[in-house]
Amino acid sequence: MSAAALAVILGALLAAESPAARVEPWKPAGVSSPQFESHAAFDPITGDFYFVRSSPGFEGWRIRVSRCGKNGWSEPREPDFAGDGVEADPFFTADGRTLYFISTRSTDGVKRRDLDLWRVERDAKGTWGVPARLPEPVNSAGTEWFPRPAPDWLYFGSNRPGGLGGNDIWRARLTDGGRWVVENLGPAINTAGDEYEALPSPDGSRMILMADGDLYESKRDGTGWSRRVRLPPEVNSDGLEVGAVFSPSGKSLLFARDTKGPDSGEFFVLRWAGAEAWPSECPRPRK
Repeated sequence: MSAAALAVILGALLAAESPAARVEPWKPAGVSSPQFESHAAFDPITGDFYFVRSSPGFEGWRIRVSRCGKNGWSEPREPDFAGDGVEADPFFTADGRTLYFISTRSTDGVKRRDLDLWRVERDAKGTWGVPARLPEPVNSAGTEWFPRPAPDWLYFGSNRPGGLGGNDIWRARLTDGGRWVVENLGPAINTAGDEYEALPSPDGSRMILMADGDLYESKRDGTGWSRRVRLPPEVNSDGLEVGAVFSPSGKSLLFARDTKGPDSGEFFVLRWAGAEAWPSECPRPRK
């Protein structure tokens, strides 16, 4: 057998073992609207759907929550912990007890102008407590974006001094002594442009980044994060791609895209490895 024929056979086998990734629109009835929907977060405990709704021009961000019932997704409403100002970027911890987000809400009676990282916890009965602003040096006098906790670090974006560009990806860790340590992810991830969002995968092996309006991927090895690689044209369009979230298995990625059409921002699903029934149907099929 010739080398060329062997290469063709091996290529076919690899293609069979690695199904091509595909991107599909996800337009949940009751949630999709002429406004801009983005930054999905599924409640691990209740299955409720949290997301950000803003104007078609992606302004005036507010967090909304919808519940899946027998007639589909309910009319989106503000969550119980909502404050004044703009609020966005919700994300649940794996146990569903804590939700991270960003906000310009007032603190101590003072209206804030910069976006900071916040978190809110709920008790065993499911009641949300009072949100808490993360301390310095996690928050700064600049703007913070997209808090995403991993087992070892809390990842986020910020335009604080000391970065490589306008906005960079940073990470923070609470030491055994109760002190926060913050560091920049460096030139493999950050550039002279703007890096806003960093999403570690559920197993911690890779990361999805939103930089200058496009989505990128970085992989983790023994020395840290690899140089980022732009995701293919099926994912990145001429418009904005933003607010990615992995499925629990890590096999799918939900994100929002500015379609520049009558519905502006819409959700899309990237499926890497075959058919995965995620996000779940609503109403949920009877067993």
